[in-house]
Amino acid sequence: MTTLGTLLAAAALGYAVTAWVAVRLRRNIGAQRRLGGAARVPQPRPVTVLKPLCGAEPGLDRSLRSFCEQQYAGGVQIVFGVQHAADPALAVVEGLKRDYPRLDLTVVVDPTRHGTSAKVSNLINMMRAARHDWLVLADSDVRVPPGYLAAVTAPLADPAVGIVTCPYHGVPRPGLWSLLGALFVNDWFIPSVRVAALFGSRAFAFGATIALRRDALDAIGGLGAIADQLADDYRLGQLTRRRGQRTVLSHVVVDTSVDERTFRHLVQHGLRWLRTIRVVRPGAYAFSAVTFSLPVAIIGCALTGGTPLALSLLAATAVLRLMLHFAVPAPERSWSRLWAIPLADALGFALWCGAFLTREVQWRQGRYRVARDGSVQPVS
Repeated sequence: MTTLGTLLAAAALGYAVTAWVAVRLRRNIGAQRRLGGAARVPQPRPVTVLKPLCGAEPGLDRSLRSFCEQQYAGGVQIVFGVQHAADPALAVVEGLKRDYPRLDLTVVVDPTRHGTSAKVSNLINMMRAARHDWLVLADSDVRVPPGYLAAVTAPLADPAVGIVTCPYHGVPRPGLWSLLGALFVNDWFIPSVRVAALFGSRAFAFGATIALRRDALDAIGGLGAIADQLADDYRLGQLTRRRGQRTVLSHVVVDTSVDERTFRHLVQHGLRWLRTIRVVRPGAYAFSAVTFSLPVAIIGCALTGGTPLALSLLAATAVLRLMLHFAVPAPERSWSRLWAIPLADALGFALWCGAFLTREVQWRQGRYRVARDGSVQPVS
């Protein structure tokens, strides 16, 4: 037990160091690229941005305006899609049409379902209104910085590129549960992506942004190929990589709203996320326990009975965990909120363990079972 505990504590420290290095390297690279100016598309092409909507969620107006205010030389069409004419998101879109009369803004209202995923069904309905061959898919709660559109579409000029995706930063709404949800995104998920990218992996794609060409989408069977997928973003990247095309991780970091109103919502969201990862990448998920460095180091120290070496490894891991927390500047990075870090880590590790219990997930108002290919079917 002493040997096992020491190895666990050492592995936790090793991961904490690697995650901090990976985040710092990407932060430095991103700063250098921003200083170099916005990315330029060799031959600017018109772009269609697809924004599937469902309800007037908090901050929706501000998020959508960040897309309307993009400066892009090739021309931009933005397609908003809802499934019902009574959707309150339409009122927000009407306000945008009044404020940006010169923009090419299109609205699609269509309740047609094409599979289990309501989001993908919405996108399929919206595609008939898309006029351009360069496409950008972005979730409704995403807010983007200036120069975003030029940067994420630039790699599409290379035919070897399948998709371009963006990492994201979780911006919490007021409340404890939203804060814990944002810490889960910013301090656990995105650093693990940075570590994977540091070692050459590109086996990811995020709904915060997916840019691709129409021909690449058609080659994998269109959006219909992911109509039953819970992790539709991951599946898009996987299908294009199977055709030999690369996934590009953009240097642009976007913001996404984290609005966990209750503890139950936070747990359901976390379990849905983690169980989906476990199903689509079971091997990697099994070894990802070490990414919860602080809980793992505590468990390792407990197994040793508190030997001096294990305690030293735990202390070093705690220091690196704090350094990782402050590696990415964000509004919620405050010394007064440090108490939330061990709470968020403990909850995240507990959810990671809970993801092994079943393949069922709560998705909006329904309960579903996730199959090995990432597709979902309702549970009666």
